[in-house]
Amino acid sequence: MSTQKLWGGRFQAQADAWVDEFGASINFDQLMADEDIEGSLAHVKMLKKTEILSASDCDQIIAGLEELRDDLHADHLEFTVENEDIHMNIESILTDKIGPVAGKLHTGRSRNDQVATDFHLYVKNRLPKIIEEIKTIQKTLVTLAEDNVETIMPGYTHLQHAQPISYGHYLMAYYSMLKRDVERFEFNMKHADISPLGAAALAGTTFPIDREFTAKELGFGDIYVNSLDAVSDRDFALEFLSNASILMMHLSRFCEEISMWVSYEFNYLELSDKYTTGSSIMPQKKNPDMAELIRGKSGRVYGHLLGLLSTMKSLPLAYNKDLQEDKEGTFDTVKTLLPALKVFNGMISTIKVHKDNMYHATENDFSNATELADYLATKGIPFREAHGIVGQLVLKGIETHKNLQDISMEEFKQISPLIEEDVYEELKPEVAVKRRNSLGGTGFKQVKMQIEKAKKELNEEVHS
Repeated sequence: MSTQKLWGGRFQAQADAWVDEFGASINFDQLMADEDIEGSLAHVKMLKKTEILSASDCDQIIAGLEELRDDLHADHLEFTVENEDIHMNIESILTDKIGPVAGKLHTGRSRNDQVATDFHLYVKNRLPKIIEEIKTIQKTLVTLAEDNVETIMPGYTHLQHAQPISYGHYLMAYYSMLKRDVERFEFNMKHADISPLGAAALAGTTFPIDREFTAKELGFGDIYVNSLDAVSDRDFALEFLSNASILMMHLSRFCEEISMWVSYEFNYLELSDKYTTGSSIMPQKKNPDMAELIRGKSGRVYGHLLGLLSTMKSLPLAYNKDLQEDKEGTFDTVKTLLPALKVFNGMISTIKVHKDNMYHATENDFSNATELADYLATKGIPFREAHGIVGQLVLKGIETHKNLQDISMEEFKQISPLIEEDVYEELKPEVAVKRRNSLGGTGFKQVKMQIEKAKKELNEEVHS
C-alpha cells in the first residue's frame, strides 16, 4: 500500500513516526470504514450523474470501491498509521487496486465533509439498534409489572419507608423513564439524519455537484444549508452522548436498588445465577456484579459527554483537528451501551420477586401513618391537626413497640369518638395501596391502566 502523504505536495520534511502516530486516527476511525466506502460510492455516482467525471472513470472507481467493501466484510483490508485516517487509507488501498484514477474520487469534496458524513452515518446507523434494545427492556418491564400489580412493597422517600405501593407501579416508573429515553434518541435521529457531503472544506465547491442526489443515495432526510456549519457541527454526537448519559443514569438507579434489594437486609429480590458472581474467599457470597458494573459504567459514559463538550467549547469555525477527538468517546459509548442494555434486560427478565418479604416490610414500618391521618381528615378533623395526632401516635408506637394497626379501639376513641372499627381495614397495606386511585397513582386499577397504555404504545410502535 502507498504511504506517501496524499496532501504532501507543499511539504519538504516528513514527520517522525511517533508524530504520525500521535496525529493518526486510523486506530479508532476504522470503525467507520463501511460508512466511508458508502459515502464515497454516493459521491462518485454523483460525479458520474453530473458528468464532472467521465462515466468510464466513475465506473472504474465504483467497481474498485465495491471490491473494497467486499474485502472489508471479509476482513481482508489492512490499514496503516502512515495513512493517518480511514479516508486516506481507503483511498490509498483503492489507488493500489485501480491505479491513479482513484485520485479523481476526491474531486469536489474534502476530508472535512467526508469525515462529517461518515460520522453522521455511524451515529444514524446505530441509533435504531439502541432504541430497539430500550424497547425490549420496556416490554420486559411491562410483563414483570403485569405479574406484580398486587405485589405490595414499601415506597421510599429519602430511602425511608414512606407509603406502601404496588411493585408493578414501581416498575412502570422505569418504563416511563425509558419511554423518554426512546423519545430523546428518536429526536437525535433528526439531527444525525442531515447530510454534510458537498460542503467540502468549509466553503462549498466550484464543481456543479448535486447534494440532493448524494443525500438521497445515503438515505439522509435533510441537507446542511450552511457549509461552515456542516463541517463543524457535532451537536448530533453531543445529543447522542447526552441521551446515553441520561439512559445510563436511569439504568444505574435501577441497578442501585437491585443491589440493595438482593441483600440479606432487604431480600426483596433474587438474581439469577447467570447474572451474579461468587467470591474467591467467601463461599456463601452471591454478588450482583452485573448490576454494579452497569451502575459503574454510567460514569464512563458521563465522561465522554463532558470530554466532547470540553473539546467543542472554544473551537472557532470551521474545522479544527480537535474534532478528531469526537469519535473515540462516541464509539466507546456505543460499545458500552448496547451490551449494558442486553445484560440489563436479561437480568430483570430472570429476576425472582420475594413478594412475601416485600409485603411484610410494610406491616411494621408505620408507612400507613398517612392512611390514618387521611381517615381522621374524612371524619372532620383538619388534616394538619390529624397529622400532628398521628405523629404523636407513631412516636408512642416506637417507644412501646406497637404498630398503628395494633392500637386498641379504646385508645382510638380517646383520640376521637368518630373513629370506628373500619379504621383497621383502612390501615391494611393492600387497602392503602388499592385506594390510591388518583390518576397516575399506585392503586391497582391505575397500575393496570398504565400497563394497558404501555402495551398499546409498544404495539403501535411495532406496527408503525
